Amino acid sequence: MTQAFDVLVIGGGAAGLMCALTAGQRGKSVLLIEHANRVGKKILMSGGGRCNFTNTGTTPQNFLSANPHFCKSALARYTPLDFIELVERHGIAYHEKELGQLFCDVSSKLIVKMLLDECAAVDVRVETSCSVERVIYQEASFVLNTTRGRFAAPSLVVACGGLSIPSMGASGFGYELARQFGHTVLPVRAGLVPLTLSGKHQERLQDLSGVSLPIEASCNGQSFRNFMLITHRGVSGPSILQISSYWQPGDDLRLDLLPGEDAFAMLRTFQAERPAAELKSVLADALPKRFAQRLCELWFDNKQMRQYNERELRDIATQLQHWPLVASGTEGYRTAEVTLGGVDTDELSSSTMESNRVPGLYFIGEVVDVTGWLGGYNFQWAWASGHAAGRAL
Repeated sequence: MTQAFDVLVIGGGAAGLMCALTAGQRGKSVLLIEHANRVGKKILMSGGGRCNFTNTGTTPQNFLSANPHFCKSALARYTPLDFIELVERHGIAYHEKELGQLFCDVSSKLIVKMLLDECAAVDVRVETSCSVERVIYQEASFVLNTTRGRFAAPSLVVACGGLSIPSMGASGFGYELARQFGHTVLPVRAGLVPLTLSGKHQERLQDLSGVSLPIEASCNGQSFRNFMLITHRGVSGPSILQISSYWQPGDDLRLDLLPGEDAFAMLRTFQAERPAAELKSVLADALPKRFAQRLCELWFDNKQMRQYNERELRDIATQLQHWPLVASGTEGYRTAEVTLGGVDTDELSSSTMESNRVPGLYFIGEVVDVTGWLGGYNFQWAWASGHAAGRAL
């Protein structure tokens, strides 16, 4: 027997939950299908279990897409303030960590409970541990054969997410559905992901694993200032995760190891005030000691400060502020926070997220070619795109 609904939502992540509750609030009968044993797994793990649920500074400039204008409509119609109002209405305590990033004071479980409570209030039906085996479109209706039965609706929302963190159940099912219905899927790759080093580049740094320092990473005209963490396999930390979305193998990646400083002026001051000190000693005042020593072992000629002439100091300053990092790749989807690329936005309505090819078919969240920076932006896109589809259904 086929059970009929107004809306079927595939994917119980942030976007799917927001879409389901929004449609339910408009009186639609909604079935939310999640193949995992619980909804909101990425929400639960986000922010170390405290969920960086939005960023108050969200703008379209914080997103990557082949069409940078596509995200504007949805983001304008459901803002961080709208989600904050929902959080406050449910009495969830939160705080700003840095740069507009909002986190739960207690647990990300409260965000999932809030979304499920909102769904329950409008009779959204949630089926977990439910795998979709086949999707058929016939007579203006979508029919889903699943492990929990057969369901049909005139509207189908694909909110399956991307390929990042497969251990959480991520798969390419959303992309398969898009292709099934004639949609273009732009090339996908891991984003917000640690970078790996190889050969001599890895050998030079791997025993410094655990060392952290503030840097500004620059690649392809984009720069991010935050911390970098050296790992056994390469580099991580917020600045590296951010720039990873703009980097691909072979691209020139530079690090300013003294962000906000005039390295040449600093070296001249050290030379005047501590002429007998070695370069590795003065650099250890500005950088982690072990890292400063390694720089002087492998990249700089370590001498007493009085022994450097102006040209040599300028060369050292230039290297400190434009240090080349030769990465070989990334840690991949295993640790990536997001998936870049996805369903081509040229084939979707920016105001409703509906397919231009198949009436009643919608794509929202990470499965779409819209990817945010680190810091709550991807959740805000999930809320905004889910809300846009939920209002349009």
